[in-house]
Parts: sequence; C-alpha cells; structure tokens
Amino acid sequence: GAADDVLDPVLDIAGEKLQTNASYYALPPIWGPWGGGLGLGRNWNGSICPFHVVRSPSDLENGLPVSFSPILDEDTVVRLSTDIDIKFPGAPRICSDLPIWQISDSFVTLGGDGGSIIDRFRIEKYNVFPAIPSYKLVFCKARMTCQNIGISAKNGISYLAISDEPIAVVFRNAQDSQIRKITAGHYKIY
Repeated sequence: GAADDVLDPVLDIAGEKLQTNASYYALPPIWGPWGGGLGLGRNWNGSICPFHVVRSPSDLENGLPVSFSPILDEDTVVRLSTDIDIKFPGAPRICSDLPIWQISDSFVTLGGDGGSIIDRFRIEKYNVFPAIPSYKLVFCKARMTCQNIGISAKNGISYLAISDEPIAVVFRNAQDSQIRKITAGHYKIY
C-alpha cells in the first residue's frame, strides 16, 4: 500500500529524523583537513553578491545552519531522494537575494526562488563510514540525471559546485549545539 512507498528519513548524527522546521549544521563525517561546516563566500570575481556557498576552512567551524523544505508535500520529516529547497535561514541580508540555494554557472549560490519542481536539490545516502549516517547533496534539473554537489577550489576557498565527486556530509541539530550560543549573530564571509 501507500505506506510502503514512504521514503526513508534522513537522520542526524544523533540518529534523529531531520525535521523541516529545524536547522542543522552540515559537517564532514570526520574531523580533519577537509574543513568544517558550510558558510558564505564571496563569488569568483571577488564581489560579495550573490553569496556563494562554501565549506569553512577550519574543522572547528560549524558554519551556518541549513534548513530543508520539501517542495511537493507537507511532510515534516526530510526524506531521502525527495525534492527539497535548502536555505540558510540566518544568512545576513546584505544582498537582496533570498537565502535559498540555487545553481548558478555550476556553483551553489544564494538567490533561489524556492518551490521549483524544475531546479531542485535532494539528499541521498552516501555511506563513507559504516557507523555514521552520511549523505551527499545532489542537484536535479528537469528530467536530466541528478548531479553530485562537490567542491571546486579557487584562491584557497572551497566552493560548493556541481562535481563528479560528491562531498559527504552529516547533519547535526543546531538547536542542540552549545557552540551556537557563542557564534550566533557572528558571520564570516570567506
């Protein structure tokens, strides 16, 4: 029946289902030289707007929390392989763009409209380490095959972009984080 068709939920590192009304840090599965969470970067030509989505250079940085909204249904749980909008709810409004992710010239930038069934993101399972629920982000355009979101490095900055090689992420509930209290309201732009 219909209940059997429900897709598996995406889990955070505590094993809890990702909720659409919560925010999460998207972090590398293990600490190390890969960097930290996701944040904002100026674009390739050095101007600030539109913001690009980048990986923080330090594994001590959680970056900005992300939130997820299903495009086609009212589900309160974020599920695998489901069309979603991704946004940085706390992004500073320096640019007029909405803090919704989009793809612009293969790069992940802010400024998406949201709610598009043509341009959308999904979370897919990507088990790099068996014990940790890790995932990859993909971008799907119209009826074309979904493409991995990976890293494109320039000038020492790790930009999120369409790539053959995906980056692995785990999700940590931002509300549960002690670090949030210290870094709330303080944004780095790389």
